[in-house]
Amino acid sequence: MAVRELLTKIGDKWTIFVVLSLDLLGGRARFSELERAVPGISQRMLSSTLKNLERDGMVIREVFPEVPPRVEYEMTTLGRSLLRPTQGLVDWAKENWETVRSSQSSYDTK
Repeated sequence: MAVRELLTKIGDKWTIFVVLSLDLLGGRARFSELERAVPGISQRMLSSTLKNLERDGMVIREVFPEVPPRVEYEMTTLGRSLLRPTQGLVDWAKENWETVRSSQSSYDTK
C-alpha cells in the first residue's frame, strides 16, 4: 500500500475521531458507545470506518455469544501507535485555530 493511500485512509473525515474516541473510552468499546462518542456520524459510516480499521489491523472486533449478541471493538498495538501523531494534529489545531480563523476572515473580506 502506498504511503499516500494510507494517509488518505487515516486522514478521512471520521477515522481520526473514531480512533480518538475509542482511546477516550479506554481502548475498547461497544458500537453504541462509539456512536454516542462521535457526534454526527451515521451508523453506516461508523460501521464502514470500523471495518476499514479492522481490515488495516488497527482495531479488532470481538463478538460475544450472547442474546442479543454483544460486539466490542478494541484498539490493537498498531492502532494505539496512531494516537501520538493524531494527538499531535489535534494539539496543532487547538493551538492554531484562532490564527487560521483570522486568516480566513481576512481572505473572505478581500
